[in-house]
Amino acid sequence: MALPGTPSPPRIERFSSPEAACRSLALEIAALVREKPDARLGLPTGRTPIPLYRELARLHREEGLSFARACSFNLDEYLGLAADDARSFRAFMREHFFAQVDFEPRNVHFPNVAGEPEREARAYAQELRAAGGLDLALLGLGRNGHVGFNEPGSGRDSSARVVELADQTRADAAVAFGGLANVPVRAITLGLAEILEARAIRMLAFGAAKSEVVRRMLLEPASQACPASLLRGHADLALLLDEGASTGLPR
Repeated sequence: MALPGTPSPPRIERFSSPEAACRSLALEIAALVREKPDARLGLPTGRTPIPLYRELARLHREEGLSFARACSFNLDEYLGLAADDARSFRAFMREHFFAQVDFEPRNVHFPNVAGEPEREARAYAQELRAAGGLDLALLGLGRNGHVGFNEPGSGRDSSARVVELADQTRADAAVAFGGLANVPVRAITLGLAEILEARAIRMLAFGAAKSEVVRRMLLEPASQACPASLLRGHADLALLLDEGASTGLPR
């Protein structure tokens, strides 16, 4: 379904289940990596991409898909957690993806949260630019419209930086941290500027709880109030939705 009124209308793909959407996207990623073994991938965390990582691991295990020359740049990382903290995004990615495939450790990139945060955020943006930018940015979609940790108020030209996490973002993470009081209040994130420089952007959104933000992203005027809406002019943007997430869109 093409949506009118944008310079490059996003491609909307509807699937019967999150697993079906993730299988489709995994095949696209596999084709990219086979064509360009040194592809640079922007990777998200959270529950949404877990079926995708599971399917990519299956393709590696059963069909020989290799990530040995690929590079990954994670979108964000919490500040205030040790690198080996089980709640960190490093730990999440290791558990759900990197331990299951053949990424070389030197090709796996995260923001460094051990140094001075603002300096490390700038260094992370420079590291990505030096690598040539992202071939494919994989995104989830926060209920308040954030992508990465680009919270409401983020502009299209926002670069990698330290951010204050929105109340809703922290509330959504509270279960994983054993309560809201334990959720970090700051993080380093790649900005919308780095995401928009990716050659292709693919976003996953599943469940009825995401239907309202999907509708806002695609049908309301683009604005900083819903940072995801600022991606709409990208030349190669596709949203992969299940039935629940797409209920607010016209057929």
